[in-house]
Amino acid sequence: MFKFSVITTVFLAACAHGQQEPQQPSSPQPQVRLNYLNVCTPSAEEQAQIKSAFVKAQAKPAFSRDFEVSRGRATLKDAPDSRFVRYRRDMAPESALLAAQYSMSTDEDSTVETLVLRTRDPKEFHELSFEDRVSAGAASPLSLLAVDTPVSRIRLERLGKNSIVLARCEGGDQSAYEPLFRQASEIMAQYRKALELGSTLRSDIIWLAGSAKPAVTDRQANKTPK
Repeated sequence: MFKFSVITTVFLAACAHGQQEPQQPSSPQPQVRLNYLNVCTPSAEEQAQIKSAFVKAQAKPAFSRDFEVSRGRATLKDAPDSRFVRYRRDMAPESALLAAQYSMSTDEDSTVETLVLRTRDPKEFHELSFEDRVSAGAASPLSLLAVDTPVSRIRLERLGKNSIVLARCEGGDQSAYEPLFRQASEIMAQYRKALELGSTLRSDIIWLAGSAKPAVTDRQANKTPK
């Protein structure tokens, strides 16, 4: 009994001592903010923003002499390896646009074309992008350069504001947005032609499809077989 009483007394003393200590103010929890994009049915105001951006994009492209072509391989976790080709053309100083970048990427599932237009004055928007996607077995990357695949996704990036996205959504009525998709496809076709992709990127697109062959040197071509 004595042992039990001592332990109890010590325990109560410890509790009393703990109550006398001032409590430290708890640190405020960080706030988490989630932004949801309505990509299937954007509002009337968002549609007006997209239409306004199309006005700048529809002007006849005026390129400068500066350009860049790059290609490579991308490996992502839990995703098939992909190859990509990018072609960037800077715009002339008098253009409202700063640069146009076309890219094509392909993996075992699909081939994706993307056109990104960046503005010189980002007050209204920073960049406008168009995207179309086809299954890998539907068409080869090289054949896509000869056709105008319809755009299936439009994205408008704005500085300090949420992005605006319009994408094809299965199972919903998007008839009200068909004019925007049609206009976007026309702009995409305009830039495919202006960038002369069929000639400029032909060898890179062949490499993209994995069918590129090693170049034959003059020595190999003139070598007589024994």
